Amino acid sequence: MYKILIVDDEQDIVELVSYNLEKEGFKTVKAYDGEAALKMVKLQKPDLIILDLMLPKMNGLDVCRAIRSNPETVSLPIIMLTAKGDEVDKIIGLENGADDYITKPFSVKELIARVRSILRRLHDGEKKTGQEEFQYEGLTINYASCLVKVSGKQVTLSPTELKLLFFFSRNPGRVYSRSQILDHVWGDDTFITDRAIDVHIGRLRSQIEKDMDNPRYILTVRGFGYKFADKK
Repeated sequence: MYKILIVDDEQDIVELVSYNLEKEGFKTVKAYDGEAALKMVKLQKPDLIILDLMLPKMNGLDVCRAIRSNPETVSLPIIMLTAKGDEVDKIIGLENGADDYITKPFSVKELIARVRSILRRLHDGEKKTGQEEFQYEGLTINYASCLVKVSGKQVTLSPTELKLLFFFSRNPGRVYSRSQILDHVWGDDTFITDRAIDVHIGRLRSQIEKDMDNPRYILTVRGFGYKFADKK
């Protein structure tokens, strides 16, 4: 049974989301401010966190950064819940490590669909990994353990970044459009925009590329999309 941490300073929203998630078979834990959220992450070890952006004591972006900077929680999936619907606010959330976002007011059914989608991607990735290992110009990926190293140094990636890297590295040299990346990585029940794909790829590059302006691994194909470098 997956455990979901719900973080929001509006108790009515927390109770509504908790009730509906538990009705769908999830276990839920709750926090009402940013500091409490980090304590609950440490104590309860949830499988996913639904995180409000505007929180007392510590805002959602800072909570997100703290989770991503901790090796023990770097892979914890995060859905950011926010009253700010501007594209810029959504992109900022993704750039700080959120895997997805949803704006208030929101549909509970849609939120549950997004929770299921992220957890299913995570589960599918675990099933497909096997014992394979990939190596290319200093980049080493162990699909079974989700361990990624660049020049011998371990790098920590979010679930979405790992999923993207697994996909690209398993298909070196092949160019994919953003819509194809959506289909392969997120699937049919996606809520991700083309701009969000660019942000996720930018975050992935920031972790594995030595020179962001001249990437070695994830390459941009102008006018079409992205590809992993041709493996020699």
